[in-house]
Amino acid sequence: MPASTCAYVIALTLRDLGVTVIFGLVGIPVVDIAEEAINLGIRFIGFRNEQACSYAAGAYGFLTGKPGVCLLVGGPGVLHGLAGIGNCSANAFPSLFLAGSSETNLVGKGAFQELDAVSFLTPHTKLAVRPSSKEPDAVADAIRRAYHSCWAGRPGPTFVDLPADLIMDEVSQLPKQLLAAQMQSPAKPYPDPTIVSEAVKLLRRCSSPLVIVGKGAAYARAEVAINAFVSSRNVPFLPTPMGKGVVPDNSRLNASSARSTALKEADVILLLGARLNWILHFGQPPKFRPDVKIVQVDISVEELGRTNGIGEPSIGVVSDIGAFVEELHRRLNGWQAFSSIASQDTSSFLGKLSAATSKNEKAAKAKALTATVSGSTLTYQRAFHIIKETLHRLSPPEQGNIVYVSEGANTMDISRSLFPLHHPRQRLDAGTYATMGVGMGYSIAAYAAYNLPHGQLLQGKRKKIVALEGDSALGFSAMEIETMQRQKMPILIVVMNNSGVYHGDTANAKDWELLQKQTAMDEAGLDESGKKKGLRSTSLWYETRYEMLAEMVGGRGFFVRSEEELAHATRESYHEQEKVCVVNVVVEPGLGKSIGFAWQQKAKKGSGEVKHSKL
Repeated sequence: MPASTCAYVIALTLRDLGVTVIFGLVGIPVVDIAEEAINLGIRFIGFRNEQACSYAAGAYGFLTGKPGVCLLVGGPGVLHGLAGIGNCSANAFPSLFLAGSSETNLVGKGAFQELDAVSFLTPHTKLAVRPSSKEPDAVADAIRRAYHSCWAGRPGPTFVDLPADLIMDEVSQLPKQLLAAQMQSPAKPYPDPTIVSEAVKLLRRCSSPLVIVGKGAAYARAEVAINAFVSSRNVPFLPTPMGKGVVPDNSRLNASSARSTALKEADVILLLGARLNWILHFGQPPKFRPDVKIVQVDISVEELGRTNGIGEPSIGVVSDIGAFVEELHRRLNGWQAFSSIASQDTSSFLGKLSAATSKNEKAAKAKALTATVSGSTLTYQRAFHIIKETLHRLSPPEQGNIVYVSEGANTMDISRSLFPLHHPRQRLDAGTYATMGVGMGYSIAAYAAYNLPHGQLLQGKRKKIVALEGDSALGFSAMEIETMQRQKMPILIVVMNNSGVYHGDTANAKDWELLQKQTAMDEAGLDESGKKKGLRSTSLWYETRYEMLAEMVGGRGFFVRSEEELAHATRESYHEQEKVCVVNVVVEPGLGKSIGFAWQQKAKKGSGEVKHSKL
């Protein structure tokens, strides 16, 4: 074979593992790996920041069911990429991270960007290794092991450290049996029949069952089994934000609009691919019944009972979710939770769910349908309603042609219940780690997964990627708009612009400029009457022109203040096939509103009672 370097061996190993897309940011010497990968037909998507590409690799792994691959430079590149590595670990996203490092003979001497990345990342990954030698077989073996490890069992991130001298070293032969190295999907664990029997008995005795569908169920491709079980057994279900679409949102058994009631009243909960963490209030009262029985199904045995007795499941099942639900469905032959899903008894479980749904949906509908008064600012609810109605006319949700990405405290919290999904793996958000800044990387990952010719999910139909971004959240990775346009990804980005983190400072430019002047003159603080002076810690520039980020790279930007402008911008952006679009929507600043998350616990003053606000 012609003389080549180990960079070629690394790229060839990735190709033969089935890798078709690499997310990364290059520098010396990992640029050689990227170039070799491109020459072998792998799509390399070069980002502007390591955080964004590390987020993208994880999301790609979730969407495709195969590891996402991220290529980083050493030292600071690894440190920046740690954000995505932690995000992948918390969310159980399969992802392989490769990074360059200092020459082996310079370790400990203060080499350029020197970092002991293996020791640093070992606590944060499933596996962190450096090839045992520069031999091609050793290099290929390290990559194969890391690829397999991130995918098998509970998915998560793995890391391979690649010293500069290894990458650039010439090789005279390729690794042995390289073409036979392509990995098969990991084996699926099947449930213990005895434990399934226990779950069957528990369900047959219950009166108020509930299925909670987590993003683990979406990752497991368990939608067929769960749909069959829920629909034929008449069991109400509650999807977590990224579990939406596993069962269509328009199902009459969907308890999302009665979430608090469903959790509080259920006597048996079938927990499918979700964790008893902060998102589900740790399974504790008063959000849950004190006597609730929880059947938790997870691929990871460590996850069962991980909360040390707080919300510990009554039955823990280590299994592939689809396999368990299929077996449970088979054994419950003849059983239905309810003979009819319509109940006139307001004291029954279904009656309480129906009443809560009606009340909550009426309140949400009233906010969404309240037209914007001329001269006033759009509310979040009204803006999202216009966007939703416009998109649904262009592409009904039943078709599943739109993937939603959302982040930002207000934007994510309000929008998640307003955009219905009928198909799984078509919603991404800040997730378990509540990571802000994921939106642009996730959007690029979704485009790669669904639309690229190399994409694992290409099914003849392109999907429109719609990112709903808070203005603060967008700021973490806004330069990736250039990445999108450079890669010719016509992603639609809607920025909800309230001129602040959580909320803005003022309702007009003149007042904001006064606050800015006070800060510049070092007069910020409180005046004699206790009134706040100067820009606060949550301040952002007043009505920043985010749409220009698209225009500066040849995309399309829309600055929106009215309902008519928003509907027009949404239509135009949806139809755009060549350019990234940014729709900058000026919304209410939220003056006087307290800062907090919808899931946050609040204690009443003067009492030991803990009040749980609605998630």
